[in-house]
Order: sequence, then C-alpha cells, then structure tokens
Amino acid sequence: MAIYDPSKRPTDAYDTHTHLNEDEFMEDVPAYWARAREYRIMEMNVVGYNHLGNARAIEMAHELEGIHAIVGFQPEDAKEFNDAELAILKDQTNDDKVVGLGEMGLDYYWDENPTPEVQKAVFGAQLDLAREKNLPVTVHSRDAFDDVYSMLQEHHVEEFGGVMHSFSGGPEEVKRFVDLGMYIGFSGMVTFKKSDDIKAALKAVPLDRILVETDAPFLAPTPMRGKMNEPMFTHFTLENMAEQLDMTYNELADITTQNAHRLWLER
Repeated sequence: MAIYDPSKRPTDAYDTHTHLNEDEFMEDVPAYWARAREYRIMEMNVVGYNHLGNARAIEMAHELEGIHAIVGFQPEDAKEFNDAELAILKDQTNDDKVVGLGEMGLDYYWDENPTPEVQKAVFGAQLDLAREKNLPVTVHSRDAFDDVYSMLQEHHVEEFGGVMHSFSGGPEEVKRFVDLGMYIGFSGMVTFKKSDDIKAALKAVPLDRILVETDAPFLAPTPMRGKMNEPMFTHFTLENMAEQLDMTYNELADITTQNAHRLWLER
C-alpha cells in the first residue's frame, strides 16, 4: 500500500474519533494537530470518556481550529458517574463546541469494568440526555452488541442518531444498527489482515453511513501497527478502506467528511 504524499493535496478528511485528550498527547497537542493538517485531516472529534477527558476535549475545541468536542462517560469509568456528573454533562452540552455525547456504551470484555447493571444505568442516563438535547451519541460496544442494540432501540436512538464507534462486528450487525439509523465508524482495525468480519462489514455499509476514525492513541492502522496512533494516521485507514471499496482516496474522504458533517454539524 502506497503512503499518501501530502504534497498531492488530497481531499480534506475528518477523524471522527480521537483522544488527543489522553495523557500521551498532552505535552504537545498542537504538534499532533499540525501534523494531521499536513495530511489534510482538517477536522476531528476529540472524544471524552470521564470528567477530566471531557474538560480537556472542550478546552482543545476552543483553542484549535477544526476540533469539535464530544463529552460523556465510557463504560470503564461508569463507576465515576453520578447525579453531579450528569448535571455537569448537561451544562457542557450548552457549549457551542460540543457536538455530541460519548463515548458511552457497554463493555463486557474486561472483568475489572463495572458490572453490566452499573454500565447500563450510566448508558441509559446518557441516552436520555442525548434525546433531551437532540445530540448524536458515540457508542462503544465490546462483547455487548445485543444489549447495546436493545438499549438504543428502547431509548429511540432514531430520534437523535449516533455512530457505532470503532466497529468490530460483521455484516449482520451492520444491518441491525443501520436499520436503527446509526452510522458505522471504522478505525485502524479495518486494515488488519485478520479482520475479515470487519472488512465484510465495511462492504455492507451504505455509503451515506460510513465514517472513519483513528481512536488514537489506540489501534494504529497498517502500516503503522506497533506505533502510537495519532490523527494524521487517518489517511492510512482511509486509503485502505478506499482500496477495499474500489474507490479513490479522495472519493471516500469526501463521502466520509460529508457524512460526519451531516451527523454532528448540520443539525
């Protein structure tokens, strides 16, 4: 796979899920932001996951052009969620740099995570807030597709929309979530050699529902596996996805950017 040459000025792209608010980036966030823009990754969602991550996301969105903030509590940090944090989240949604709620959801993979009951309560509270505020949700699901689907259905996600972030399912799961009105976000996992289900899922998603993300600093795409992921690597994932879909990089970059604008910015 050829590495995209930034001097060719490819179409602008949008990293819909990155964690520049993680400690790994905090010493020089502007440098990572600038490198992304060299590769025409001109917009990105910095996604929160707990109290600190949310505050950092909002601060970055106010300081750097093209950054949008998403705020929420991920399953791992559900134990920190309470009525006071819900009130803070509700207030943060009034900030014009906040475009969505998340990441939120269910994760049954790690034994040390809060119990499913705790995770569901926190997920449900955030879904209720999203419906109240008419904000799209960024949903984390690991070993929990059935329960995530049921909760999205019960909370009428079709009324406010969202994305299944870093999608790890196959074509059957794609259909279920697209039928709920969800977008499907693909991370570097779609480039991995053994990700056959995810590759099949990519080909099953309607073009108007595909999004691209890094989930940086995690899941660096081929050919950067083993390195710390960062937003500029969006172009590697996009190029690989375009090859799988028999499209050009610019075609898919344009489509995924339009989709991102529709979901988060044109409401």
